[in-house]
Amino acid sequence: MRRLPLAGLLLFSMAQATDADDLLSALKRARTLEARGQVQVTVNFPPRPDPVRLLGKLPALPFRPALLAKNFEVVRGAADTVAGRPAVRFELTPKVGQAPRWTLWMDSAWNIPLAFEERRADGALARQAVFVKVGESPVKVAVTLPAVPAGLHAALKGALLGLKLPAGFTPVSLKRAGQRLEITLSDGANTLLLVLAPRNVQPANGVASRRVGGRFVWLVGNLPSSVLAGALTGIKSIDETALGTFLPTADSK
Repeated sequence: MRRLPLAGLLLFSMAQATDADDLLSALKRARTLEARGQVQVTVNFPPRPDPVRLLGKLPALPFRPALLAKNFEVVRGAADTVAGRPAVRFELTPKVGQAPRWTLWMDSAWNIPLAFEERRADGALARQAVFVKVGESPVKVAVTLPAVPAGLHAALKGALLGLKLPAGFTPVSLKRAGQRLEITLSDGANTLLLVLAPRNVQPANGVASRRVGGRFVWLVGNLPSSVLAGALTGIKSIDETALGTFLPTADSK
């Protein structure tokens, strides 16, 4: 069998790399290095009295690489500048559903995030964080990404018979908070909170709820109200014992 020379193999490998590969590489690097300086953060969802604040670093990004690659189209944009540093822009658009889309700016030299923004399907800005001043060099960090418990998706379907998760979303973790059970859902970039509670939640934008038997189910997140409500409409029963093995020992049933 004829073998390609080393230079040919390298060129072939580079040709196979995609924009998504480049983004995931940068996100992986961001678990070991991060920029510091002054970051302007704007949060319009959920609404708050003072939507703008200053931080010393970017807020943590909820990205999960495998789900992101599955659920989003990733396109590298034109070269850009953030706080005086050359940057590469990446556009993330959901392949299905009405989840928010994202734009990320990666430092061209450090290959770590310098800015991001989240926009709803209608284009409205939900969140934005951008460095206005950047330190001379990044600092070392150690960020871990907990693995998704095997079998959690099937267990959730058994616990909430008739639940229809929004397109692209899957359960990635769960915990107890007092009398509530909280399940985090992710599509790789966006997160939703599914809650089982003894009482209802106050109506608000980005919140849907439904009573099932003696419990209430809430779904909270940056999706259209019709999508959140539609996920809960078909729930016929709640059996939390189906999730017992995924809870901390003290909480398991």
